[in-house]
Amino acid sequence: MEARLWETVERLAPLAPRFVSVTYGAGGTTRERTHATVARIRRETTLEPAAHLTCVGATRDEIDAVARQYWDAGIRHVVALRGDAPADSGAYAPHPGGYGFAADLVAGLRRVGDFEVTVAAYPETHPEAPDAATDLDNLRRKIDAGATRAITQFFFDPAVYFRFRDRVRAAGITVPIVAGILPVTNFGQVCKFAGACGAAVPDWLGQQFEGLDRDPETRRLVAATVAAEQVRALQAGGVREFHFYTLNRADLSFAICHILGVRPPAGSPPAPEATP
Repeated sequence: MEARLWETVERLAPLAPRFVSVTYGAGGTTRERTHATVARIRRETTLEPAAHLTCVGATRDEIDAVARQYWDAGIRHVVALRGDAPADSGAYAPHPGGYGFAADLVAGLRRVGDFEVTVAAYPETHPEAPDAATDLDNLRRKIDAGATRAITQFFFDPAVYFRFRDRVRAAGITVPIVAGILPVTNFGQVCKFAGACGAAVPDWLGQQFEGLDRDPETRRLVAATVAAEQVRALQAGGVREFHFYTLNRADLSFAICHILGVRPPAGSPPAPEATP
């Protein structure tokens, strides 16, 4: 997984994204491994790394210590998330002595350093929120605590994003709301992801992948086309920032960017060849 992650970094670096986020579990399952990966990106590439931090499984002092390590390593961007409880532990419960929720974590990061802080937003409402209004209030608390950007959970219907953006702006939230795009490499897996995070999977999307279970090449072609069309529809509505959930699969995101006209700058070294 660590080797695949680094192949992804090298493949996408020529496109010069604004930043690249590294989740817990990328290259390992511990905070220490994630820290090492983010620090390596800072040392060995021109990319701007954004490290994920969650409230799960650690005290405030432990999380603050990780944040200080990031700051000392030159990391200035953190994606602050509540995080999910381990699969066998039932519903989420704050760690004793830890940060309870993402808004608390954002405030804590602000006390450690002048980080750029990105948080999550849910166009179709967080599955644990009692209603959309409560979920929007939670987003406002994260922004009020010092977050500078929100990235949405993935969605497939552009109208879902536009309705959410309108509600966010009407609520007086002015930070960028970056559209989260998930290229579909495995339709069954995406359905599981969607069920866990409350995202709707439209019938038309399933129809696009019917009969392709044993045809990965065609699946990739369809996935690139679907994602590019989604981005173009969002662009037509004024959206200018997109965050691709690559899942450590660089080639599909690279192809989508190519379709959309995002290319390496003229004169830059060619991207590494795709891994077969």
